[in-house]
Amino acid sequence: MSQTPTLRLAVAQAHAGLPTPAARFEWLNSILPEIAQEGAELLLLPELFACGYNIGDALHSCAESEQGPTFWAMAELAQRFGVALHYGFAERAEDALYNATLCISPQGTVLSHQRKLILPPGFERDYFTPGQGCDVFQYRGVNIATLICYDAEFPEAVRHVAARGAQLILVPTALGADWPWVAHQMIPTRAYENGVYLAYANSVGVENGMVFLGHSVICAPGGIEAARAGAEPEVIYANLDMAWVDKAQARLPYLQDRHRLFLG
Repeated sequence: MSQTPTLRLAVAQAHAGLPTPAARFEWLNSILPEIAQEGAELLLLPELFACGYNIGDALHSCAESEQGPTFWAMAELAQRFGVALHYGFAERAEDALYNATLCISPQGTVLSHQRKLILPPGFERDYFTPGQGCDVFQYRGVNIATLICYDAEFPEAVRHVAARGAQLILVPTALGADWPWVAHQMIPTRAYENGVYLAYANSVGVENGMVFLGHSVICAPGGIEAARAGAEPEVIYANLDMAWVDKAQARLPYLQDRHRLFLG
């Protein structure tokens, strides 16, 4: 009998006020030795970690191609520390900007490239183009999908990737301090109603007047918090056992029973 996959996950809650991409990489480089020592196999970083979120027109100068300088720097760190890195960046492709993520394996290869599907009201719609489609990728035997911040606030998006077999959903976010309900009620509910793990990586502190909530979380399939951050920069960890996904989805078979709904 094959063994159910497990994964040790780390979520890094970064300080939003790190002023430059170089300062962000310096901070990441400083925390990776401990993360590797803790045995983490995958590190999730916040939305637009590489450049910053609330930076206005600076997005144009920070934006780069999928395999630009940030990719090569992240690939070097992933290989040096033996940890897969999942990070957000501003992507330039032809004449468009995208709020995007990449997941880089410990071998320095691309595991996943995702663009934000739904842009929330506010400045993002002035700068970014929405992405299309959402893939499920595999790492260490675990089926993983990425939804970026606002994407995960739509139950349809989370259900879509769960129905495609995602066992773990990674959600880099830039959640402001005036939206605590999203981090504390909505995100655990998304994990519960789909029987999946869901990791939510936020920033903390102030960036150009925007106050971030922090309170990053790793939710287990029952909606239980496996780990929760506070209001300071920190790294949280959890051991994820995909057998719990199987048990949760068997106990509450929402993914199957939704087809029984007759809504007229």
